[in-house]
Amino acid sequence: MKTVDTRGLSCPQPVIMVTREIVGGEKQFEVLVDSEASYENVTRILDNKGYKFSTEEKDDHKIIKAEK
Repeated sequence: MKTVDTRGLSCPQPVIMVTREIVGGEKQFEVLVDSEASYENVTRILDNKGYKFSTEEKDDHKIIKAEK
């Protein structure tokens, strides 16, 4: 599974990186985010593009596992 590491980046960079994966045809990938704003924006784009996702909480970040 491909990992998109957006930790340390501010919006809109995480959304742009996830959009590249979607446009590139990735059906399954995970996204690492370390801010609530990034989490909300990334999950919003995933939802809008028809991806199902789950979230795993870590100490200093979240892992969003996306699948279409």
